[in-house]
Amino acid sequence: MSTVRISGSKKHSSVNGPGVRYVLFFQGCPHHCPGCQNPETHDPVGGTERNVADVIQEILQTKYLDGLTFSGGDPLLQPEAVIEIAKAAKNAGLNIWLYTGWTFEQIQKGAAGEKAKEALTQLDVLVDGPFVEKLKTGNAIWRGSDNQRLIDVERSLAEGSVIELPESKVKK
Repeated sequence: MSTVRISGSKKHSSVNGPGVRYVLFFQGCPHHCPGCQNPETHDPVGGTERNVADVIQEILQTKYLDGLTFSGGDPLLQPEAVIEIAKAAKNAGLNIWLYTGWTFEQIQKGAAGEKAKEALTQLDVLVDGPFVEKLKTGNAIWRGSDNQRLIDVERSLAEGSVIELPESKVKK
C-alpha cells in the first residue's frame, strides 16, 4: 500500500490555478527559498503520512472541482505519489497542476530523479522554478515570483522545448 507525506490540503481553492481546485500540500522541500509562503513544509519528516488510496478517495469525493494542484513543499520529492494521484484525478476529468522549485529543464536532465520525469507526463501545467522574493511583484498570476513559468507540459514534452502558457490563455 503506497503512502504520501503531506502538510495538508484545501478542498476548494481559487488561487492555485484556474477554477475551483483541490490543493494537496506535499511535505518536504530541498529548495528552502527565502520568503517561501509554506516554510512549514520544508522538513521531509514533518506533516502527516497518508495512504494514497485514501487521499484519492477524498479528492474524488469532493464536489465542484475543476482541477487538482500539487503544491508544497516540493511534490516531486514524492513522484510515485504524484503519478498515482494524478492518474486517478485525470481519469475523473480534473486538470492537473504542479508547483516545483526545479525548472522544467532541470527535471528533464534528472535533477529531481528519474521518476520526477515520469510524473511530468501526468501534468497539464507545471509552475516551475524557485520562488525569488525580489521578483515578487504581485503581477505574476498563479505564480509567486516573475521568474516562475506556466508551462504547457504536454506540448513541451512533445516539442522538446518549453512552451509557456500566457496567463490569459490558461484553461480550466
